[in-house]
Amino acid sequence: MITPTPELLSPAGNWDCARAAVAAGADAIFFGLPAFNARLRADNFTDEDLPALMAFLHQHGVKGFVTMNTLIFTGELEAAEAQLRKIAAAGVDALIIQDLGLAKMAREIAPEVELHASTQMTITAPEGLAFVESLFPLERAVLARELSLKEIDRFGQPASTPLEVFVHGALCVAYSGQCLTSESLGQRSANRGECAQACRMPYELVVDGETKDMGEVRYLLSPQDLAVVDLIPDLIRSGVKSFKIEGRLKSPEYVAAVTRVYRKAIDACGCGGPPQAVEAAARREPVITPTDRYSLEMTFSRGLTTGWMGGTDHPYLTHGRFGKKRGPFLGTITEAQNGWIRLDVPPSQQVPPLKPGDGVVFDAGENRDLEQGASIWKIENDRIIFHRTYSGINFDRIRPGVTLYKTSDPALESEIRRFWQNARLTPKRTPLHLTVSGKPGEAMILSGCPGPGQAVAARREVHSATPLQPAAKHPLTAETLEKQLGRLGDTPFELASLDNRLEGDCHLPVSELNRLRRQLVELLAGSEEPAAPRATSVSHRDLLPPSTPRSALPAPRLSVLCRTLPQVEAALSAEIPTIYCDFEDPRRYKDAVALRAGSSTIHLATPRIIKPGELGYLKLIERAEPDGLLLRNLAALHHYRDRSDLVKTGDFSLNVANPITARLLREAAGLDRLTVSYDLNIGQVLDLLGAAPAGWFELTLHQHMPLFHMEHCVFCTFMSSGTSYKDCGRPCEKHVVHLRDRVGQLHRLQADVGCRNTLFNGRAQTGARFFPALQGTGLRHFRLELLDEDPAAAEKTIRLYLDLLTGRIQPGELAAEVAAQEKLGVTEGTLASAR
Repeated sequence: MITPTPELLSPAGNWDCARAAVAAGADAIFFGLPAFNARLRADNFTDEDLPALMAFLHQHGVKGFVTMNTLIFTGELEAAEAQLRKIAAAGVDALIIQDLGLAKMAREIAPEVELHASTQMTITAPEGLAFVESLFPLERAVLARELSLKEIDRFGQPASTPLEVFVHGALCVAYSGQCLTSESLGQRSANRGECAQACRMPYELVVDGETKDMGEVRYLLSPQDLAVVDLIPDLIRSGVKSFKIEGRLKSPEYVAAVTRVYRKAIDACGCGGPPQAVEAAARREPVITPTDRYSLEMTFSRGLTTGWMGGTDHPYLTHGRFGKKRGPFLGTITEAQNGWIRLDVPPSQQVPPLKPGDGVVFDAGENRDLEQGASIWKIENDRIIFHRTYSGINFDRIRPGVTLYKTSDPALESEIRRFWQNARLTPKRTPLHLTVSGKPGEAMILSGCPGPGQAVAARREVHSATPLQPAAKHPLTAETLEKQLGRLGDTPFELASLDNRLEGDCHLPVSELNRLRRQLVELLAGSEEPAAPRATSVSHRDLLPPSTPRSALPAPRLSVLCRTLPQVEAALSAEIPTIYCDFEDPRRYKDAVALRAGSSTIHLATPRIIKPGELGYLKLIERAEPDGLLLRNLAALHHYRDRSDLVKTGDFSLNVANPITARLLREAAGLDRLTVSYDLNIGQVLDLLGAAPAGWFELTLHQHMPLFHMEHCVFCTFMSSGTSYKDCGRPCEKHVVHLRDRVGQLHRLQADVGCRNTLFNGRAQTGARFFPALQGTGLRHFRLELLDEDPAAAEKTIRLYLDLLTGRIQPGELAAEVAAQEKLGVTEGTLASAR
């Protein structure tokens, strides 16, 4: 068995990055267009760029993948369809897609283009992948970055769909597709390519109402960057098909430097041979040198880690000391005078060489917006000297104990720039397989086909104008034929094989051999033109839900999500018909179900994330015997798809933003209701409710928006000396914790059963003002989500919203009452945002 060589996939935010990736050995690049891509701040490519870009890539044997990895709103379906058709016409190799409805559109409208499930789909378990596979065929699935090597192995080898993983670059602290922070705090949705990087901001830790002194540790949610170059052999053994480098906002120097290091690592792994070759390569001395590692760290890093690949180690991932680019650590200042410093370097530390012109930053543990940096002026013996005038350094703030990091190396940047700018990009030639046949007195037949094998459909043949003659002295040997017919010069072909089937000793003038070669090449080159995309008459309109006449509308119904048993009791006393339970400890679900009374029903929420080996949480929910389920991830949809005996509601985390996604999920998972995506403002919600039956949906009218949903545990990292749940002491169960942001707002932090953390917006969001318009669409299911309210506050909030639904209180009055009750304020938040 041959071990296939995995694909190396590099980012390209512009033309220079694309050229740099090709020069450094990428097998494919991924890039975005101005709309529907998750890196809107990148330069990106235009529709007009597409044909030239794809021609350039294909000429050099490189594939091009377009990212349409954002949610698609109802009013954008027509524009998305038009973009899909342009992408197909340009010969794009694959689409990377988040939105399930858009993926369905792509499969139907552009069937020639490969479909890759984006990491934004939050595929964290084999069961989640199986659910997506049941919706439409996939050529690739990009897994969540929170998975370890052992968890990736659980997908099977080979997996049903080829797998792709990120191997290098920035890490999002929240699960991709599950971060609502930018949306909630600044109306800039990460699910729409507008991430404001709130995770890179400083926060204060507030424990039981007291601000904890954290010293210089302020960046509690900012992970270090990912670099798994040493784990490439392990990933190959796991059967991963594609290794992806993050960085569409980075420079071409970053793209070139990182791509060539990973190209080197992959090429050294013995792929293309038997598994024993990969094993032997893994046992040899590492090919990645300190110089290679230095280039990875220098071009961009906040510190390099193996992320979650090696397993859970929370402090290793997020140390909290900075959130910006740092580069290599140089040492600690032992002496500082006006204009120069001396460093102490630990004996075990491999410190990169310093030279005049290199940039450094002084880490004094202060506000990172105020930290100082400069270029080195001179180095004399062990003194590092800065220009006292032009460096801009205030040396009164530089003292022993301050650490120094290297932030720029102009010489390295120049070398990398010359590398990608001056690289000779040789067009990739197609292997040509030739056959020569004939005998004296007959025309010689030259036939050939491009590519591997002897495909009949691609074969062309030409005949000599004069018959073959008996050879008196110099017959046409295989060597002679290869010499003349292999002279393919500037053609797109190179001779791969020649099958000489001439009978007897034959002769043909060299001029005629050359003419035959040129004629065959012309035929083959013409047949190599890409076929026009197969026309498809399918439109996005064909995928919309069928229109149904509106029947008599029932009275609006309120459901309440509770996070404690006392809150459940408050909801029961108000006779709420649907009560959702979302407890940190699902073992307490049976206690909630036991409280069931009257006409109230108890519905249990699954964890928001299910990883390999965690289906036991779902079985625990089943044993509690609820009336219904609140399903929050793809794996749960797959697990419960045949449970028609339970009322099933798809939660907000399924990202239902358009009617095609709604129809797809409702039919495939047998859902009774779907929660409207939290990324939609009121106009977009009304568009959705106008394009699909309003009875399908439930809308959250009041909540504390879940901002970050993270594998990273703040409790373990900053409130214990442990590294995981095994040795952290469970501070999450003993303390009430908030994070205070830069504007002074407190946000509640909670852990779930998998020790995943959710940071909730401290300000409650109410959609009360929009209730009449929502009710007018036929929407009848509204939800109230409680967070940490005590029984009295829970009961009052429930009564207010019941009065709103029955008309006993007006929206403005309710908003004023809620504002008076909420300690940290209230907002209309995402519903009111204008986009």
